[in-house]
Amino acid sequence: MNDDLKFIIDSTKEDMEKAIKHLEKKLINIRAGKASPAMLSGVMVDYYGSPTPLNQVGNVNTPDARTISIQPFEKSMIQEIEKAIMNANLGFNPMNNGESVIINVPPLTEERRKELAKQAKNEAEESKIGVRNDRKNANQEIKKLEDASEDLKKNAEIDVQNLTDKYIAKIDEVYAAKEVEIMKV
Repeated sequence: MNDDLKFIIDSTKEDMEKAIKHLEKKLINIRAGKASPAMLSGVMVDYYGSPTPLNQVGNVNTPDARTISIQPFEKSMIQEIEKAIMNANLGFNPMNNGESVIINVPPLTEERRKELAKQAKNEAEESKIGVRNDRKNANQEIKKLEDASEDLKKNAEIDVQNLTDKYIAKIDEVYAAKEVEIMKV
């Protein structure tokens, strides 16, 4: 196989791998019943006028499966942290005890579980679209090559299709695992 074709296939594989990593990162943010600091990863706190990620203004812990505790680095930030959590619209009701912000994570209703499973499925579909776009781009690059024979180009396209099938199956596996986690009571 010529070097250009090998490069195209390798870079396509890298791009498809990134689609899987992106999906995994997105799915971490979809809550599945038990408390996790990742649930608050998108929360931005107004820290003296500039939006700052929550984990940079306090320690975020999960003392048990139903509680998230935020210990601010500065006590004066407690109200700002509470306001930021409310504004993030995550469905949490933060409380403070003067020292830290405590969030009791309510158990998911059946309806909410189905909603979250649907959201996870949409993320999986987005990743599949990304993988298919990577395939399309690779095939276009292969067709543009002038110093490769038609047979080599056809074989490279088959390799790209095999990669696509492999990564689509991997996306389905990741989604299936997340769906089981979400639906488990």
